[in-house]
Amino acid sequence: MSPDPSPVPGLPQQDEERRLRELGYRPVLARRMGGFGNFAISFSVISILSGCMTLYGFGLNTGGPAVMLWGWAGVGLFVLCVGLALAEVTSAYPTSGALYYMADRLGGRRWGWYTGWLNLLGLLGAIAGIDYGAALFAGAFADLQWGFVPTPGRTMLIFCAVLLLHAVLNLFGVRVVSLLNSVSVWWHLAGVALIVGALAIVPDHHRSPSFVFTTFVNDTGWSNPLYVAAIGLLLAQYTFSGYDASAHLAEETSRASVSAAKGIVRAIWVSWLAGFVLLAGLTFAIQDYDATRTTATGVPPAQILLDGLGTGGARALLLVVIVGQLFCGNAEVAAASRMVFAFSRDGALPGSRLWRGVSGRTQTPVAAVWLSVGAAAVLALPSLCSATAYDAVTAINVIGITPAYAIPVLLRLRAGDRFRRGPWHLGRWSRPVGWIAVAWVTCVTVLFCLPQSSPVTVGTMNYAAVALGVVLLLASVWWYVARRSYGTPTAAYGSDRDQAELAEGII
Repeated sequence: MSPDPSPVPGLPQQDEERRLRELGYRPVLARRMGGFGNFAISFSVISILSGCMTLYGFGLNTGGPAVMLWGWAGVGLFVLCVGLALAEVTSAYPTSGALYYMADRLGGRRWGWYTGWLNLLGLLGAIAGIDYGAALFAGAFADLQWGFVPTPGRTMLIFCAVLLLHAVLNLFGVRVVSLLNSVSVWWHLAGVALIVGALAIVPDHHRSPSFVFTTFVNDTGWSNPLYVAAIGLLLAQYTFSGYDASAHLAEETSRASVSAAKGIVRAIWVSWLAGFVLLAGLTFAIQDYDATRTTATGVPPAQILLDGLGTGGARALLLVVIVGQLFCGNAEVAAASRMVFAFSRDGALPGSRLWRGVSGRTQTPVAAVWLSVGAAAVLALPSLCSATAYDAVTAINVIGITPAYAIPVLLRLRAGDRFRRGPWHLGRWSRPVGWIAVAWVTCVTVLFCLPQSSPVTVGTMNYAAVALGVVLLLASVWWYVARRSYGTPTAAYGSDRDQAELAEGII
């Protein structure tokens, strides 16, 4: 299933700036990111130190060790199919707009419009979810270190400080973002090795392989084990999101037609392997299952570290996790801001003229960065009143991003021979892998919307379906307001709007 590196008929080998002009855009972003940096941003956004650690408590209650480990293995395989199929389309359309631009070119304006809004709301929800999760872990660390009590108000202040840090880091330009993401790769891999190594060596007691790979736990209130196992798959699926970041940074990546596609695929399979090792290491080291599930820290992995390594070791490794989560949030702000920039460039957002502005000094979409962190802050505000609100933010993330991954793939399959593939493609495997990807996303989107606890109350309700409905309603309403201003360019070297504004000196 290796990509064919040879020139493709109708798509000669050429520099990426010329390719971008052929797609209709004038290059305004700095192309200073290499192939490793492009892979690193998706790997950082997936962030096993964020997803696996934050959702580990969910897994303990929803299927337990068996579903966590075998679910991770199975879900990772299906997500790899989604990534392969999406990478093929990315190679043909390497632009910052990524998913919505692909859908627009392959299916028309409405396909692009709805894909863009799903993707955008998912990315903004991801910033809120990742950075709020980092704030929760930071609060747990401060509690261990200084006896700090992480009230909702204090957690919100930490969250806002994290958002501000990520905004400032992203204003320095893509070279700094790329450097931080490259460091993030090694931090994550070394962090997993350190956590698993410490938990393997220090504790006197470890769980047996049969416990880790066969124990099923149901604390959801539902009686059907198949239903519970299906819901338990969401730990892995929640974590395996955000790999479209490589596509959003395509206009800032050298040899993007190949590098962005490879970045998506590599980020998934490296996270797949490292995440399995991390989950297994944590589960083998559980000392008291019930105490871990109901820990006073509110963070079950922190309890595993406390029981196995003592307070000093737990604090040190918790700090490793927090730094990994900070890397993750910073990468997500970069990806979301490029989506805001691209969507505004095509006239889809209110105030598009402002949000598509690019700094002449750093060639960074400054206003888009601030909008991204500002919107994330607003999305997380309800968490001051209810812990359920954080679950709703997570729902906005996954229910927006996941369907958006499948839409360009479905449209590419529907296009058949009309699709002009890029230099990275799957050859004869394109259609079977594509249909597997579409089928998986369809199934998992249904799973996202199912209730996860019984009885279903306001506090235990799964808000994913509500989030999806709200996103689609808002997109539909705004379509009738902005449909005349929205549109991807149809001519080489930029849209008519770009040409007019270039003459006016606006961009």
